Amino acid sequence: MDPIDERELKVKVGDATMNKEIKRLRAGSIGVFAVAFMALATAAPITAMTGNVPIAVGFGNGMYAPGGYIFAGIILTIFTVGYAAMSRHITNTGSFYGFISHGLGPAVGFISGVLSAFAYIVFEASIIGIFASFTRTTIIAFHGPTISWVPIALVGIVLIALLGYFDISISGVILGVFLVTEVAILLLMSFSVLFHGGGPDGLIPQALSPIKAFSAVAADPKAGIVGSAAIGLFFAFWSWVGYETTAVYGEESKNPKKVIPKALIIVVIAIMVLYAFVSWMTIAGDGTHQAIAYSRSSNPFAMFYNVADIFVGGWAKNIYQVLIITGSFACALAFHNAASRYIYSIGRELPSKSIARALGKTHDKHKSPHVASITQTIITLAFVLGFWIFQKPTATVPDVAYSDIYGLLAILGTMIVLIVQSLCSISVISYFHVKKQHPETANVFRTIIAPIIGAAGMIYVIYLLFNNLSFAAGAAASSPFFHAIPWIVVAVAVLAGGYVLFLRQRHPDEYSQLGKTILEETQERD
Repeated sequence: MDPIDERELKVKVGDATMNKEIKRLRAGSIGVFAVAFMALATAAPITAMTGNVPIAVGFGNGMYAPGGYIFAGIILTIFTVGYAAMSRHITNTGSFYGFISHGLGPAVGFISGVLSAFAYIVFEASIIGIFASFTRTTIIAFHGPTISWVPIALVGIVLIALLGYFDISISGVILGVFLVTEVAILLLMSFSVLFHGGGPDGLIPQALSPIKAFSAVAADPKAGIVGSAAIGLFFAFWSWVGYETTAVYGEESKNPKKVIPKALIIVVIAIMVLYAFVSWMTIAGDGTHQAIAYSRSSNPFAMFYNVADIFVGGWAKNIYQVLIITGSFACALAFHNAASRYIYSIGRELPSKSIARALGKTHDKHKSPHVASITQTIITLAFVLGFWIFQKPTATVPDVAYSDIYGLLAILGTMIVLIVQSLCSISVISYFHVKKQHPETANVFRTIIAPIIGAAGMIYVIYLLFNNLSFAAGAAASSPFFHAIPWIVVAVAVLAGGYVLFLRQRHPDEYSQLGKTILEETQERD
């Protein structure tokens, strides 16, 4: 073991600092911009815009969808204030798991950690679904062969498995390249609309109003379409899921006490500006009525393709269709990395004689969580094959990869993330004010008011989701898996709770330290 590895074994466990025998991830692998790149890639700008904006415009808050992104951005920025405050003192690759364990105790922390890990596990499978759908339709659009989505999904899973096995810096480079290209095409398209003064209705500045984002789009009785502002707001929040994985990379970053808080604020604000601007310019480019018409058509992605074609050129439309493939692949890879690190974080704290403790191992050379990564790949494969075997295409749901795998698993994962984010906000208050930790960081706004507003916002969105669950699922609401979604969340929480009670009875020492392993090193790593 080299000197760096020996130094990195110094961790804080509960109230004590010790050399704990755990396998560490490679420290100092990534800086603030690499962390921000991976978190932005997880949020998947081109996938979020192309996949979610048409739903918000056609069935949610219509032309005021950009205002919905601003509203979501404000709430999430406020939430991030408290989240970033925790990250200054707790460097744990489990992020939510570590934060909530320190604030609300090991039982709630462990259950939240398992729920978070499960959310990111299903998100990889979800994005693999839309990756397969985008790839298949793009191949057909370029006059290629009509092939099944299944082999495309399998190729994506294998490539991600290989990248997840190696040093995180490799994934960081790939994600950075893909992220730059997808953001570039979105900005090129959007600025072209801006410089042309918009489309048939001009620039439509009122679309940016977060207050009008609570207005529903006009219904279409003949088509049986009823607008719901709640759906527009929910899909705005859904588009953000993944940015919070910034904290997951703390143990692998340079000087995590400074890198992670900075990266969190950079990411949440950058996403708000990007999403609001791109969605606004897309609606302005198409014109209000045409944008709604596109979003309700059999090809809702034409809402973006049309703008790229008219304002930039046919070549831009073709590039857009290719980048939506690489963008969704990058998103799946980023979720794979986040899920693997959650699994690893939980596995390394389980009883030493437990088989599951192997999940907490790292590769001798690459320092990657290779066992957790392989486990994550197997689970993703099981989800994809399960949908292929049990969910056959129908007249109302012809694209299983998009409607079922992407749509239903995204709803499941988003529901869990919002619940855990709410608990995280509460844990911030508990950590700084009930347990009186780090008074130098605690203040009324940062660690009381901001977490309260953040938690209230998350709970409101959860309420919107439950009240509009069938609407959010669309035609896939007929799937048996859809009806099982709330029960799956409950089942995962109950199983995690049962296991944590077992630990408390049989392994009280390990139980007391759940989620309490944090990196003690504070100096920048070169």
